Amino acid sequence: MRSSRPRSGPRGVAAALLAASLAACGSGAGSGSGGPGGPGAGDPYFPRSGNGGYDVLHYALDLSYEPRAHRLTGAATITARATRDLTAFHLDLEGLDVGTVTVGGADARWSRDGQELVVRPREALDRDARFRVVVRYSGAPRTVTDPDGSQEGWLRTADGALALGQPVGSMAWFPGNHHPSDKATYGIAVTVPKGLRAVSNGEPAGEETKDGRTTYRWRTTEPMASYLATVAIGRYGIGRTTTGSGLPVYTAVDPEQADASRAVLDRLPEVVDWAERTFGPYPFSSAGAIVERPEDVGYALETQNRPVFPGAPDLALLVHEIAHQWYGNSVSPRTWRDMWLNEGFATYAQWLWQEDHGGGSAQQTFDALYAGGYFPDAGTNEALWAFPPADPPDAASISATPVYWRGAMVLHKVRQRVGDEAFGALLKGWAREHRHGNADTAAFTAYVERSATEEDFDGIWEEWLYGEGRPERP
Repeated sequence: MRSSRPRSGPRGVAAALLAASLAACGSGAGSGSGGPGGPGAGDPYFPRSGNGGYDVLHYALDLSYEPRAHRLTGAATITARATRDLTAFHLDLEGLDVGTVTVGGADARWSRDGQELVVRPREALDRDARFRVVVRYSGAPRTVTDPDGSQEGWLRTADGALALGQPVGSMAWFPGNHHPSDKATYGIAVTVPKGLRAVSNGEPAGEETKDGRTTYRWRTTEPMASYLATVAIGRYGIGRTTTGSGLPVYTAVDPEQADASRAVLDRLPEVVDWAERTFGPYPFSSAGAIVERPEDVGYALETQNRPVFPGAPDLALLVHEIAHQWYGNSVSPRTWRDMWLNEGFATYAQWLWQEDHGGGSAQQTFDALYAGGYFPDAGTNEALWAFPPADPPDAASISATPVYWRGAMVLHKVRQRVGDEAFGALLKGWAREHRHGNADTAAFTAYVERSATEEDFDGIWEEWLYGEGRPERP
């Protein structure tokens, strides 16, 4: 789902202030006596999300869920590195009751302030020191309503539950540094009543049944932003196959959606093979999908390795979510203002797939969008020009039409400027340069300009990426 080079003026000043804020929160030099880490990562839309003063390296989550009672019990072991001297630090945790917190095996003092779990270790942490936090918690996990009205967090389903995190819902089921700029590896164990299955990201790492309950273990060894973590609990049919290059493919499908999903999911290996030719080597250890009932979840989400679909997906949606494994999952946004780098690329992937498989060209799609006749309703066609894709006006707009479709139009303007061959190299090079990392709009525009130094992109950035309204067409 779901920049230009630095210039003078308000936008440039705001970007510089944001960068300074992020640097101070995330990796500022420690003072001699130390101090508390920041209560947020400085995100322009979700300022309380994420935390400053440390970098998470690994999450080990041991969860137990009882669907009938809607009760989650968890132990989160977080391995992190201090990026400054710390006397205290914050974790994001929405709802749920905290039992105990330890740091380095010693009991730590803690307090709650909304979504902030403030931890005060017995001894201060030195800059660059690795430390381990264990939080034991329980309760009824919450469903979070986003500013745009969609729901995430812990969603109860007809036969279990589904945990989704974009943009901030992961804090509803485990404590952590919940901002896309802090990626980590994961080990997730989920215990559920016998007969249910628990599916997560990465690779299966064993399962065992004891006393009427089954524990499923999953391991994610590539860095993952917490909003891409998922747990799906239910009575799934499991499918296993491989792509043409031998990449494992693991699918979990609600039985009610099995027949409707089969034809499209059978093409999943083909889509991944095409995407590898188009975007470069697949960035993770497996591919796959989770298909839920449409009434259980209202949208698709590119959860890492294994995107979630609200019922049987069509082929275009499958292409979109698979493309996100490169753009959004491997190359993750530095802040939520950079959402167009996720959605513009994934939307343009749909245009490329259509172009390569006998459908209309990307130019035809661009022309229809520009002319105002692409969408069946006039309101959506008009909404395309509501704001520039690189500067959504508020948190409710980060998944709105301009971020997806006008974001894709920016990429098409770059393609027009550099030509097909250079654009193909640019797609692969961008994914390769920021593989398993984070990037923002300024990094993208700088990359494009370095890749084609003889071209002038100022008009594209000023009119299509940051400009208000519909640009004049040459």
